[in-house]
Amino acid sequence: MTFLIRLITQTVFSAIGQMMANKARAALTTLGIIIGVWAITAVIAAVTSLNTFVLKGFEEFGANRIELWGTIPPSQRRSRDDWQRVRLKVEDAEAIRKHAKSIEMVALTSNLRARIRAGEIEKAGVRVTCMEPQFLEIDRRVIKSGRPLAESDSTDELPVCLINDKAIDELRLNDGGVGEFLTINDRRFLIVGVIETKAMGPMFGGDDAQSEIMVPFAQVPKLQGRFYWIQAALRMKSGLDENDVKAEIRFILRKHRMLRPEEEDTFEMFVFESILRQMRGMATGMTMAAAVLVGISLLVGGVGIMNIMLVSVSERTREIGLRKAVGANPLVVLLQFLIEAVILCLMGGLLGLILGQLSVLGMQAGGRGNEALKALATAEIPPSAIVLSFGFSAAVGVIFGMWPAIKAARLDPIEALRHE
Repeated sequence: MTFLIRLITQTVFSAIGQMMANKARAALTTLGIIIGVWAITAVIAAVTSLNTFVLKGFEEFGANRIELWGTIPPSQRRSRDDWQRVRLKVEDAEAIRKHAKSIEMVALTSNLRARIRAGEIEKAGVRVTCMEPQFLEIDRRVIKSGRPLAESDSTDELPVCLINDKAIDELRLNDGGVGEFLTINDRRFLIVGVIETKAMGPMFGGDDAQSEIMVPFAQVPKLQGRFYWIQAALRMKSGLDENDVKAEIRFILRKHRMLRPEEEDTFEMFVFESILRQMRGMATGMTMAAAVLVGISLLVGGVGIMNIMLVSVSERTREIGLRKAVGANPLVVLLQFLIEAVILCLMGGLLGLILGQLSVLGMQAGGRGNEALKALATAEIPPSAIVLSFGFSAAVGVIFGMWPAIKAARLDPIEALRHE
């Protein structure tokens, strides 16, 4: 064991000495490895960051969330009466609550843009959500102060509301907002609670937080009149296949709406889990494609390593012959050239990793300073990419350095000493 350690140590120092003696050639030899590792670390960091950014945007809504709304089949005409006919109703939600075994929670909602006034401050186009109490839990909203909306608020048609902390600032409300009054489309509401502002990602309409107001679902006709649109947010049980869940909901709604077999669905569903799975698959595919392309670059660099090592064997033929003539084992000669090739590749991998990290720092700076590049603000090289880079570099050194090393080990000492 001691002999082996001494042999490897001497061989490493000998290989480093040879590289130092031919710095320019060593640098050019490792250029392909440097570029390959640089590319693979930077690309994987960028793809991972983009993947995390997109998935986070969807996960804000909850992976087990389903959006449900009414729709007019393409084959039917479209008028205001048609839209009112197919819109979701309270009875639809009750049918799902009663019969859908795969659904944990259902909440009806209706959105509008309203004119809000608090004291002397007035804002137009503020988003108001008429909702059932369960929506807060499905939408993962947190009550910061006060109380949430309750079933009794809808049953008694109480003019109460929740606002987010962004609205407190924009409407200049005092004492945290709870207990104050505001008007929504000239109707007076008491603020009973404050919810945490939920910033939307750019892919969902912008990253800027907006004022929000939530009122009991019973206020829908009072605020919107006769014509209003209803949606439903559902939360399915964990561990279920979304196709089975969709099939169950579809069966219940078709039966409840008394649709004949030949009639098309008058509703649509959107399952966030299916999008998350697709995005994960796309991210994996992009990473694999990038790894293949960068792997080709590393292979090209490996060919350069092999060519230079063959040149090195040719230049040092007399040295190899002399070492073998005085009793050097062919295995020692093979190890010397093989380790030299591996060290060249590892040095190239290290330099490539440094350049990759510099690129990642540039991505982070760009993401913080440019809204369009915000997805790259959290870019970082994952540990797996570092291991992959050095592992691939070492493998390239072994694979492409083996033939020159074998050629050096098989040289006949007499012929080698005659070499000019």
